[in-house]
Amino acid sequence: MLYSRLFGKTVKHVSEEMTVVSHKYLYQGGFIRESTAGRYYSLPLGMRVNDKIIKVIEEEMDRAGAQKMITPVLHPLELWEETSRAKTVGFELMTIQDRRGAKFVLGGTAEEMMVDVVRKFNVSYKDLPFNIYQFSQKFRDELRARGGLLRVREFMMKDAYSFDRDAQEFEKEYQKMWETYERIFERLGLKTIVVESDNGYIGGEYCHEFIVESEMGESKVLVAQDGSYAAHEEVARFLRDAKNLTEKEKPLQEVEAKRGNKMEDGVKLHKLPLWQQLKDFMVVDENGRLILALIRGDREINETKLKHVVKANTLRHATETEIRAVDSEPGFISPVGVNHKKVLVVGDLSLKTVRNFYGGANRKYRDLLNVNYGRDFTVEFEADIGLAKAGDLTEDGKSVLDEKRGIEVGNIFQLGTHYTDLMQGALFTDQDGKSKPFYMGCYGIGVGRTLATIVEKYHDDKGIIWPKIVAPYLIHLIQLGNSKSVLEVAVGLHRQLEEEKIEVLYDDRENVSAGEKFADADLIGIPIRLVVSEKTLKTSAVEWKGRGEKEVKLVLLKKVIGEIKTWLKE
Repeated sequence: MLYSRLFGKTVKHVSEEMTVVSHKYLYQGGFIRESTAGRYYSLPLGMRVNDKIIKVIEEEMDRAGAQKMITPVLHPLELWEETSRAKTVGFELMTIQDRRGAKFVLGGTAEEMMVDVVRKFNVSYKDLPFNIYQFSQKFRDELRARGGLLRVREFMMKDAYSFDRDAQEFEKEYQKMWETYERIFERLGLKTIVVESDNGYIGGEYCHEFIVESEMGESKVLVAQDGSYAAHEEVARFLRDAKNLTEKEKPLQEVEAKRGNKMEDGVKLHKLPLWQQLKDFMVVDENGRLILALIRGDREINETKLKHVVKANTLRHATETEIRAVDSEPGFISPVGVNHKKVLVVGDLSLKTVRNFYGGANRKYRDLLNVNYGRDFTVEFEADIGLAKAGDLTEDGKSVLDEKRGIEVGNIFQLGTHYTDLMQGALFTDQDGKSKPFYMGCYGIGVGRTLATIVEKYHDDKGIIWPKIVAPYLIHLIQLGNSKSVLEVAVGLHRQLEEEKIEVLYDDRENVSAGEKFADADLIGIPIRLVVSEKTLKTSAVEWKGRGEKEVKLVLLKKVIGEIKTWLKE
C-alpha cells in the first residue's frame, strides 16, 4: 500500500480532551474518526487491525466447535417484551418503528434473538450441545461515552450463545469458553485477570470478566495476594473483622445530638469510633418501595449487592419528604422503631461484629446510644451488602485483598434457563421424550475495546507499538530522497514484498523530511521499519529497525526478504 494513496493520514495535534492514550494515538495515527459522541468511523488502518483481531477470535471460536452466523440488527420489540427486558435492562434501548407500524429495538445484546432462532427448529438432545456466535454491531445508549473506543454507544461485538441439556453439561462448555478466551487474549498479547462479576441485566446466576490491568480502565477488581480469589468490586466478598464483641450490651439510651448530618459529625459529638456508628441508607426502588440498608459506620454499602438482595432494577436516594413520611428524619435515621410494613430493612453482615452501636433516633437532634442488633431492631434480610476494599481479608481470612484497575475485554455468563423459561417454545426433546428448556450460556468480546486495550498496553511516548499478530501492516518501508537509485530500489523492494505477500506500507511521499516520515512511522506503530536512502545504498543495504527497539542495523538488500521471513516465523 502506498502511503500517498492511503485514506486517513496522521495529524500532529489533537484535542486536549483526548487524555486516554489509545484515543489520542488511534485518532492521531489515522485509525479512527468520531462521527457523533460514542460512535466512530473505523478508517482503513483501523479496519486492518480490527479484521486481524476478528480473525484470531474466529479461529479460536471455531477451534472450540462454535459455529458462526448472524442475526438482524433490528430486534422485534415483542421479543424483548417476552423476557420483560424492554424496560429493565441496564442501558436505555433505542427503538424505531417501520412504515407498517412494527416496533423494533436496536440490538444491545442478542439473547432473545438467538433463543428465537433456535426455537424455530425441532431440537432433540442428540443435537446438543451447540454454540452459535456472531460478529455484529451493538447499540447501547450510554449515559456518558468516554475514552475513544473504551466506552462507546455503537460497537462491534463477538457474542456467542451455548445451548445445553442441563447444568452439568453446561459447565463443560463454560470451562471450554473460559479456556478459549484465555487463548484469544494470549494470542493478542493481553494478559488477563479472570474475576467474578455481576450478571446485571443479562441474567443468570454467575459470570466472569476478563480484565486487562490498566489505569485507564473503569473496572475495579479485588485480587487476593495469594492468587486464590479475584472479583469485581460489585460482587467481591470479604471477611468482616470483629470489633468489640467481648463488650457487654448496655441499656439503650436516647440523648440530645446537636450535630450535622454527616458521619464525621456523629464521631466528633460522641467521641466514639466511626466503626461503632450505625450507617443508615434509605433508598427507593423503581416500584416506589422504601428500603433501609444498614451497615457498620466504617464500611460502604454496595448498591449492586443491595439490588440483588431486594430484587430491584434501580435504586435512588429517598427524598426528605419520603423519609419523613415513614416517621424518620434525614440525617437521624434509625432502624429502631421503624415500621416494617412501610420500609423493607436490610442489614449487612457487619452488624454482627459490633456491640453498642450509636446513631440517629428518627428525630432531629436526637441520637441513640447502645443500639444492639437483634435486641433493639431486626431486619428482613441479613446479607452481604458491603463494598470490599483494598486491605480487607478474603472471606476465608487467609489472604489480603489488593485493588487493581483494569479494562474489561471479555465476559462469560451462565444464563441457565433464565430466557428459555420466559420465551414460549424454547424447548428441546430430551432422552425421556419430555420437552425441557435449554440450559444456556453467553460469551462476549468487544472488538473495538480490545483494539484500544492493545494500544493501552503497547505504546511509548512516540506512538503505538503493534504486536505482530494485529499490526495493520508488517513492514513500514520508507524512501528518503528522490534520486533515481533510491526510487528504483524502494519501488523494487515494495513490489518484491507484495509478490511475497508480505504486508507493507510504503511511504513514497516526496518533499517530506526524514524526521516527519520517522515520526509518522513511530506513531502508526508497524513492527518493522525499513529505510532506503543514498546512505544505505552505499553498502547495497537497507536500514532495519524494530518498532520500540533502539537498535538500528543494516541488512543487505539481497538478504532482507529472507530476514523478514525468519522474523515472521519467530
